[in-house]
Amino acid sequence: MLYDVRLQIAADYPVGVKEARHMLRMRLRASRDQDVLRQDLTVSPKPDETHRAADFFGNHCDHIAILHRHDTLEADLSARIRVSRQIPDLSGSPSREAVAASALGYRDTGGSSPIHFRGASRLIVPSAASRAFARDFASLNDAAGLALNMTKAIFEGFTYASGETGIDTPVDEVLRSRRGVCQDFAHLMILALRGLGLPAAYVSGFLRTDPPPGRPRLAGADAMHAWVAVWLGEALGWVQFDPTNGVAAGNDHLVAAFGRDYADVAPMGGVVTTSGGQAARHAVDVVPVAEEAAHRATLP
Repeated sequence: MLYDVRLQIAADYPVGVKEARHMLRMRLRASRDQDVLRQDLTVSPKPDETHRAADFFGNHCDHIAILHRHDTLEADLSARIRVSRQIPDLSGSPSREAVAASALGYRDTGGSSPIHFRGASRLIVPSAASRAFARDFASLNDAAGLALNMTKAIFEGFTYASGETGIDTPVDEVLRSRRGVCQDFAHLMILALRGLGLPAAYVSGFLRTDPPPGRPRLAGADAMHAWVAVWLGEALGWVQFDPTNGVAAGNDHLVAAFGRDYADVAPMGGVVTTSGGQAARHAVDVVPVAEEAAHRATLP
């Protein structure tokens, strides 16, 4: 599938900012099943300093400094990407015990090594409630089957409720209310899988969404999405699951960043010099190129 992607992130500062330094993780990742054909990032006001680099996990980072007063910061990413993700045959996946033992003895220390995704991280801390949730799946010995069962269980057992939680909402609160959004469900699944010995990572990116039949696509109607990558041994490697939708990730999932939890993949972060707060806003469009071309062909 070939997509055009646009991500716009902005922050408004009521009393202005004297200077600011930010790190942007907005560019999409290239991989064997995701070919980034082009991507352009523009920032307004124009930064006084810029530097591009990859972080430890291989995510694209744009470091910027704006050393003059401004009231608004706007970052706009435009990209074209081809996704050809093949969902692997999971019928012969190793056992949970075998995957856990393999991860425990892993010697590669690079950013995609499973050793970094086994324990607690900044936003994912084990608790009695998370261990109790994980125990419901402990009898499943097939590692891939366990991950898929947990994916479906979260989809069926929790309600998507926008605006009721934040990025730092504890997993225990999500377990208590059974409500949350994609970030909450990803954190819950990661914590439970790690509790069972399976390395699990947080994936941030975009999900193609379709408008209702007969209705046009609304600009900015899509949103950034979050799901989970599970390490299933050296043969299968990292396999992605989407607990918000109860499915294995496919060609509708576009990866931007990969880390231990949301703190590793936040699209914008930094330090500003101001005496007031800020109001954030963002808009996302993920449009299949063939669909866009067909729409243009119908225009007068």
